[in-house]
Formats: sequence, structure tokens, C-alpha cells
Amino acid sequence: MELQAIPKPNQEEVILHFSHPHHPLVLMNLPYLFTCMGCKEFGAGKRMKCQICDFVLHDFCAFAPASLTNHPFHYNHQLVFYTKSSGFLPSRCQICSNSAKGYVFKCTICGFQMHPCCAMMNWEMNLPIHQHPVILSQQMNGDVGILCRICRRKKSGLMYCCGVSCGYYIHAICAKELINGLYENGIKPPEKSKMMGTSTLKLASHLIFGIIGDLVEGIGEGIGEALIDSIARGRCASMRSKHLPSN
Repeated sequence: MELQAIPKPNQEEVILHFSHPHHPLVLMNLPYLFTCMGCKEFGAGKRMKCQICDFVLHDFCAFAPASLTNHPFHYNHQLVFYTKSSGFLPSRCQICSNSAKGYVFKCTICGFQMHPCCAMMNWEMNLPIHQHPVILSQQMNGDVGILCRICRRKKSGLMYCCGVSCGYYIHAICAKELINGLYENGIKPPEKSKMMGTSTLKLASHLIFGIIGDLVEGIGEGIGEALIDSIARGRCASMRSKHLPSN
């Protein structure tokens, strides 16, 4: 189910977006993985792309409205569109539990927030991979004993369960793959461990060498200070011996 509050571009849409005002964005449909520069989440298939500098947005991020009213995930309060979640501490989308690093819809009253992609989902959805409607179940939040039929893993998080209780479950974060084009294009989202492996090693090496460098520098400074102190004491002793009367 697609949220009607977020308009879709036509097949020949060319726009100037506020986040990229210098070049136009063109609607494209490419079967490759990309990272949206708005919400910082993955996507595949449809996208609004700059042909000059490769800036790219999900189509639903490019056409996100200023606010959402009566959204099924948070119908009590209005959700306001922000280009970045406010606050110093890292925050997360309260539907998929991924980090909220860019575009979000956020409640200014209670702080609830979610990615634009998650805003495209609903409490109850008809999915192409299951014959029955699925319903988002808050009661299973944090339940690690249920196997997701998409990722085949047991992990915490909100889950969709079959509306007729046939034992079909999928994580909300996995259901996003049916919205952001990954499932349609046969793409699995990269695992965080693989994505972070190289950068983590580089960071660790920099930290280790930095610590070693500081230690060496500190040891060097300590030795230098000791030598200077020793020389100074030697000079003082020599001067005292010269001025003392001989027996």
C-alpha cells in the first residue's frame, strides 16, 4: 500500500529539488543499488538522479510532503518533515529501527519519527510474497524467537504477521525491501559488518598508531625531561663544589 499523501512523479518528471538546487533531478529506473542522499537508506529501481554530479534521492524522498496527518503509525499527532533528525545523540526510526541520519517525518510533540520509506508502509498491507494480508504487531517488538520469512533470521524489532494466523512473519525492516525497490530488483541490502569492515579497520589502526605515537611521544618527553633535570642537577652540584671552601 502506498501512502496517498506522498505524490509520485510521472514517467518524464524533471525537477529542481531544494536539497540540490544547482542541477535538475531526472526520474530514472535502474536495477542497481544506491544510497539515497536524503534519508541515507538504500534503494534500487526508481530514483530521482542528477546526471551531472550523481546526486540521487528515492522518488518518495524527493516528493515527500511538508507534513503527514493521521498517519496509521501515528494518527494522534501530525508528523513534520525534517531534512535531519534533531538532537546530539544518535536517533532511530521507530518502525525499522535503523539510524535516522537524514530525512525523517517527526512528531514535534512526542518525538516519534520514521523514515520516508517507512511512511510508505501501513498497519495492514497486501504483499506480493504472501497470499494473505499482513498486520504490524507491536506485541512482538523485541521478540527474537520468531523466524522472518525474508531474511531467515531471528532478531528483535517490529514484525508483520499474517492476518489469518498462518504463521507467516516478516520484520518491518525487511518489509521495507518491498517498498524501496530492493526486492523487485533482486538485491539484498549490504550487511553492516561487511560495509563497516574496511573503515573500522582503518579507524582502529589510526587509533592504535595514535595511541602508540602518544606513548612514544610521552616517553620521549619523559626521558628528555629526566635528562634535562639530570644535567641541571649536575651543573648545580658542580657550581656548589666550586664555591665550597676546601678543607
